[in-house]
Amino acid sequence: MSERRRPLAPSRAASPKKRPSVRRAARDADAARADIIAVATEEFSRKGLSGSRVDEIAERTHTVKRMIYYYFGSKEGLYLAVLERAYEAIRSLEASLDLDSQPPAQALRALVGATFDYHNKNPDFVRLVMNENIHHGEHIGQLAIIKARKGSVVGLLRRLLDRGMESGAFRKDLDPVDVHMTISALCFYNVSNRHTFSQIFDRDMTSPRATKRRRQIVLDIVERWCRA
Repeated sequence: MSERRRPLAPSRAASPKKRPSVRRAARDADAARADIIAVATEEFSRKGLSGSRVDEIAERTHTVKRMIYYYFGSKEGLYLAVLERAYEAIRSLEASLDLDSQPPAQALRALVGATFDYHNKNPDFVRLVMNENIHHGEHIGQLAIIKARKGSVVGLLRRLLDRGMESGAFRKDLDPVDVHMTISALCFYNVSNRHTFSQIFDRDMTSPRATKRRRQIVLDIVERWCRA
């Protein structure tokens, strides 16, 4: 009797044929989402939530409205994604500074300088925050991840200030939230009000010279306030 042949096991090389295409599709989807968020950031920062149009975002990203709604659900869903990405970017920047390895005063100046530079290079972020304040923060209040990430900057500052107070470099009554708000306010104003300030006082606050001078002033203000 002839021996019965067993069916050949499926080739391992053949079975994952669909996997590369799935990975490519995922990468394409991620790239499409990132492109839509980038364009939507510009639109929302300039026109606000009510003034922005999904049609225009679709046209600029060479996609269709249906795909935007597929990815984000609605215009408000896209706006929420834009806010989340904007705040995640600055939180990630703060975390990347490795402040724990630097002396307290140096670390403080590094944080202030990086915050100033981020605001200066990302005016869309400033305008988004201004627009969201017009809405009384109702949308950002829906983003649990942003509230959760607030602990990262507060914890980062708390460690920095504690080290400075223990070493005698900083005054003893510093609160991390107060320090964060002061840094943000000084860096934010330099972008949010630079055009009106330039018109009123006949000083070009957008010039590299003015920006460099203002950066140094902000660094000195925060350090001197924190210094013991």
